[in-house]
Amino acid sequence: MTAQVLDGKAVAAAVKREVAGAVAELGRSPCLATVLVGDDPASHTYVRGKRRDAEECGMRSFHHELADDTSQQAIEELIVSLNQNEDVDGILVQLPLPPGLDSEAITERIAPAKDVDGLHPHNLGLLVLNRTGMRPCTPSGVMRILHHYDVATSGARAVVVGRSFLVGRPMALLLSAKGADATVTIAHSRTKDLGATIREADIVIAAVGVPELITGDMVKPGATVIDVGINRVDGKLVGDVEYASVAEVAGAITPVPGGVGPMTRAMLMANTLAVARSRG
Repeated sequence: MTAQVLDGKAVAAAVKREVAGAVAELGRSPCLATVLVGDDPASHTYVRGKRRDAEECGMRSFHHELADDTSQQAIEELIVSLNQNEDVDGILVQLPLPPGLDSEAITERIAPAKDVDGLHPHNLGLLVLNRTGMRPCTPSGVMRILHHYDVATSGARAVVVGRSFLVGRPMALLLSAKGADATVTIAHSRTKDLGATIREADIVIAAVGVPELITGDMVKPGATVIDVGINRVDGKLVGDVEYASVAEVAGAITPVPGGVGPMTRAMLMANTLAVARSRG
């Protein structure tokens, strides 16, 4: 068996076309404020990509680039000013932040209504309650890939490997919510016999941050495998899934790069549009 490749780039392009069309009908250009602290090359690359996406979707981006020795107070004061700026629809603080900064406190400073990353405790609480609110971009992107490729979630057994509040936990909530209706297991570093747990799954979401942890012998034949991991090994980007061996067993698989990564950025655009619509 050779797995179907789930092309995140193609799905992301479709999402951005939808957003661009909706922006054209909105009557104004939504504004995304980005905050980048420090000189981490990967973070700079990600933010450039997000700003480019915004431009392609007909949005404006309002960028703030801060030195890595910027104080916690200064960053929080900037966020408060962006909260109060009526011209700004959405606020994105690029994570991770340099050592010594409290990223949770900074995230909580963002007004929930402008939290386009969907990571404010208020929005995560709305997700737990299955109420309308901003959803985290990466889990939302995974759900969009599953929908685009008609991967059935209702009644399916899903295993999410990873329990972070950035991906793993919200991912499990989205999969088990009414309408998606999967039966979800969250696996992690303390899970006994991880392979046995994963082999029960019709859908596997790998979001643990360990290069090529999941191998072909751990996957149920025909399963759908979504690889959220992005790890740099010997100068090469690899996922949390050993692609070559898993692709011989799975029914469908996302590549790294080109799978979930583009979807995270696309869903950021969708969230920014949603905020702009809610603000009128």
